[in-house]
Amino acid sequence: MPTPYVTFDGTCGAAFAFYEQVLGATPVSRFTYGESPMAKDVPAELHGLVMHGTITINGQALMGSDAGPWAPFEGPVRSCALSLSYPTADEAARIFAALSDGGTVTMPFAKTFWAEGFGMAVDRFGVTWMIDVEHPK
Repeated sequence: MPTPYVTFDGTCGAAFAFYEQVLGATPVSRFTYGESPMAKDVPAELHGLVMHGTITINGQALMGSDAGPWAPFEGPVRSCALSLSYPTADEAARIFAALSDGGTVTMPFAKTFWAEGFGMAVDRFGVTWMIDVEHPK
């Protein structure tokens, strides 16, 4: 299974802290540009930004970093979304509301013909999420 890697415009640390709070994500590693062997070659204003970080959400890794001047941030990719499924509509709706707070709802969370609940939103950090209710087995 591929591991998603999300690039941020200076907000990776805040985004991962938000996912830890909202999703119960577990921090695995976080390295800043200032802690790296190339710190002397990186502008001082970037030293506190995340060069590479990993969290896990329900045991699945999510990696990310802040863009640097050598690879400027060009905006989030809209053809890709992170998808999470929850066992109940109440839990899925709660997570959807938390992730979309301060962001943009692109499809309100509601019952659909394929699920007890589904919604899409772009969070305050520019990451697109799809939240749904697990299908009965």
